[in-house]
Amino acid sequence: MIAFAIRKGVSLRAIAPCRMSMLQAVHGVRRGYVTPSRPSPADHLATVSGVERDGPLSNDQLLERVFDKKEVTRSANRPIYMDAQSTTPVDPRVLDAMMPYYVEQYGNPHSRTHAYGWETESATSEARNHVAELIGADSKEIIFTSGATESNNMILKGVANFYRAKKNHIITTQTEHKCVLDSCRSLQEQGFEVTYLPVQSNGQIDLDTLRKELRPTTSIVSIMTVNNETGVIQPIKEIGDILKTEGHELCKQLGKGVPKPFFHTDAAQAVGKIPIDVNEAGIDLMSLSAHKIYGPMGIGAAFVRRRPRVRLEPLMSGGGQERGLRSGTLATPLVVGFGEAARIAKKEMAFDHAHVLALSKRLRENILSRVEMVLLNGDPDGYPGCTNLTFQYIEGESLLMALKDICLSSGSACTSASLEPSYVLRALGLDDANAHSSLRFGIGRFTTEQEIDFVCDKIVAVVQRLRDLSPLWEMVQEGIDLNSIQWSG
Repeated sequence: MIAFAIRKGVSLRAIAPCRMSMLQAVHGVRRGYVTPSRPSPADHLATVSGVERDGPLSNDQLLERVFDKKEVTRSANRPIYMDAQSTTPVDPRVLDAMMPYYVEQYGNPHSRTHAYGWETESATSEARNHVAELIGADSKEIIFTSGATESNNMILKGVANFYRAKKNHIITTQTEHKCVLDSCRSLQEQGFEVTYLPVQSNGQIDLDTLRKELRPTTSIVSIMTVNNETGVIQPIKEIGDILKTEGHELCKQLGKGVPKPFFHTDAAQAVGKIPIDVNEAGIDLMSLSAHKIYGPMGIGAAFVRRRPRVRLEPLMSGGGQERGLRSGTLATPLVVGFGEAARIAKKEMAFDHAHVLALSKRLRENILSRVEMVLLNGDPDGYPGCTNLTFQYIEGESLLMALKDICLSSGSACTSASLEPSYVLRALGLDDANAHSSLRFGIGRFTTEQEIDFVCDKIVAVVQRLRDLSPLWEMVQEGIDLNSIQWSG
């Protein structure tokens, strides 16, 4: 249907207004905090707009329904989405920009001999410019990848292996994303030395500890900008200054021409949400992901500074695309979508942040004023769109199971298969019980006040019900210190 619209010269903006998903546009329904998702069996026997549902609708019928905005009766409900740190919905404006490169302008952007290649190369160049402008970089410093996980692997392993003759030390933190920690462990197995910096109770590193751990042989320092579980914002500019001054002085011990420790930051949760300028912050390498900023999944980028030049040993061999660092044909629709998402994020960042801040304040004040013994994890002044709360004396998984109509998370989506309590929360000082009792609330561009109010009312009711069933809660209410009890087994 979308391809049909494009061939007829119809803009997808007519089909998908910026605050309405494609599916909602098709059915003419604005998304509420409880929205129909799929038809009941009885609906298959019903008539829709005078057409029997005994087969698929034609493109003409679908377009007619879109433009007439005829409502379709459906019975099941979609849960409220509050997991914006795991992924975000594609902004309809992004999808609008992508679609022509699936159905009309489908050339290989590396084909230099015909118009199909020229037009897609131009589109990818424009997208590269948008991504670069979002972080204050030069477009030649943007390397497209499949996402932040690939970028993190490429940067950490690439820098470590290129400079290993003189430098074999890496610094990161205990609260990094799992792909960073696993990359560091892999490098340790190859003989590299890795220092995992602890964090304070507010989730930030101690800058004096960083200074003490720096060595002449430190090749790279990797510290994420915004934590994906707690929203803690690290002092990025201060870290960059330390590496440019004290790190540079230490490297002089190895002789002339040895570069300072490079500063890498995983900014997947920060880019497009808070202002970042790689030059002001002294960042040499950065990992980005499109689907965290209302772009498509499967596309990300690595910022690799050119002056002073940062050298990487590429992980993949091939045609030498992306400055020889990431060979392979670029997926033009995804790249275009990433570029459009970056353009929108830069343009609407102040509005989005104010919107998210207001909703986050509404959520915290509502829950904390109505439920006792709730902990706010991390820095209260962190990114407001990521709020992590511990509901003491309740099992987090039980709470999630009781909230079927709300999409929440008890930690990173990349470690959700693990039954272990969050290593991020444990690094902040939480014990296993409190770490297991925590939920992450992800608020985004399309979250509404009605959704926040619904979530708060539901959380309060469910927490009260689960605590009423908990013998531990009853003991606490009676003034018994649970730490004084010697549990059998």
